[in-house]
Amino acid sequence: MPQNHSALRAQQSELPLPEPELLPEQLHARAAALRPRLYAEQEENDRRGFYSEAIHRELLQGGFYRILQPRRFGGYEFGLQTFLRVVMELSRGHPASGWCYTLAASHGYVLASHWPEQAQRELFGPQGDFRAAMTAGAAGTYRRTEGGYIVDGVFPFASGIPVCTHFMGAGLIHEGAGAPRGVYFVVPREHFTILPDWGGEESLGMQGSGSNSVKVSKAFVPDHHFVTSNVMLSSEHSPQGTPGTRLHGNPLYLGILAGWFSCEFGAILTGTARAALDEFEQLLRTKKMTFNPQLTRMHDPNNHITLGEALSRADAAEALTFAATDIYQEQCERWARTGQPISAADTLRVWSVSREACRAASEAVEMLFRAAGATVSKRGQRLQRYFRDVQMYRVHIQSQPLFPSMRGQVQLGLPLPPPFG
Repeated sequence: MPQNHSALRAQQSELPLPEPELLPEQLHARAAALRPRLYAEQEENDRRGFYSEAIHRELLQGGFYRILQPRRFGGYEFGLQTFLRVVMELSRGHPASGWCYTLAASHGYVLASHWPEQAQRELFGPQGDFRAAMTAGAAGTYRRTEGGYIVDGVFPFASGIPVCTHFMGAGLIHEGAGAPRGVYFVVPREHFTILPDWGGEESLGMQGSGSNSVKVSKAFVPDHHFVTSNVMLSSEHSPQGTPGTRLHGNPLYLGILAGWFSCEFGAILTGTARAALDEFEQLLRTKKMTFNPQLTRMHDPNNHITLGEALSRADAAEALTFAATDIYQEQCERWARTGQPISAADTLRVWSVSREACRAASEAVEMLFRAAGATVSKRGQRLQRYFRDVQMYRVHIQSQPLFPSMRGQVQLGLPLPPPFG
C-alpha cells in the first residue's frame, strides 16, 4: 500500500530555493509580463530555432524551470495546473517558444518520478539546475560495459534542447534471445551534440521550438541513469509507487506520462489559439472591408460568427486541458488513498479529454486563418505562423490514430499491442 504521503510532504528542501516565498500567482504574472517580449521576437526566434538568451535568463531567474521540480532538490513543486497556466501565457506570446519552454522544463518531473534516488541527486546536482529535452522514440545502440552502457546514436526531435542541461533518450537494449528491453536514459550536456537541423525553413511550423536532433557519441551511461520504459500508460507495474512517490511524498510523482504529455500540448495549443484570436481581433478593428472601405471588418456579420466560434473553441480548449489535468491528478491522489493503480484505461481517458482540447484549439486557429483573407498567407504574417504551428500538432503522434485505437481496444477488453501491452 502507499506510504503516508501527507507526512512525507513536510520534508524540507535539501537545496536552497532561489525564492523561498515565491507563489504560483507570481509566476503566472511573470509569464504574462513576458508575453509582449515574446511577441516582438517571434520572427527572430523562429529564424534562430529557439528563444533568445535574454528570454532564457528571465525564465531561469524567474523560477519557471523549477515549477514541477521537487522541493527536495531545489524546485517549487507547485503542481501541474500552475505549470500549464504559465505554458498558456508564454505560448500566447509565441507558440514555438511555449513549446520549447514546455519540453525543456517539464522533464524534471519525469526524472523526479522514475529515476532512483542516487541518480536524482547526481542529475539535479548541487544547485538543482536541471532542464532536459526528451525523445520517446527508441533510437541509438547500447553496448554493455562494466557498470553501464556505451550509448551511440542520433535522436531526432528533442524539443527544447538548446536551453537544456541534460538529454533524456529512449532505446531498446537487446539481452539474450528474448524481446528487447525498452529503456530511458539521461546524459548531461557534455555528452551530446546538438545538430543544426531546426529553425528557419527546416520545418513547416513551431520553428522556434528548439526541436533539434541530438547526437550522443559513445557516451558512458551508468546503470542507475537508466530506467525501464514502462511508464507511459499504467502504474500497475509499480503497486508500491515509484522512486519519486517514496522519495518526495507526493503522489503526482507516479509520473504516468501519455495522458500528461497530451495535457501539455493542450496548454501550448490553447495559448496558440489565444494568440490567433488576438491577431484576428486586431485585424477586424483595423482592416477595411473589401467592398465597403468606409467600414472596418469588425462590422462584417460573418466575422462576428467566426470570432465567436473561435473564442468558444479556445475557451473549451482551456477548460478541457484543466479538466484532463484534474482527472490525472485525482487518479494519483486515488492511488495515495486506496492503492488503486492508474490503469491504461485511466490514462487513455486523460489523453482523450486533453486531445479534444488540442483539437478545439487547432480548429480555432484554422478557422481564423481561413477567414482572415489572402494577405495573411504571406510569410511574416502572424496568423500564417500560427496556422503552420498548429499543423505540427496535427502530424504529431499524440494526434494520430494510435491512441484512439488503443482506447477502443481497452474498452473492448482486447490486449494492447507492444510495447504498450
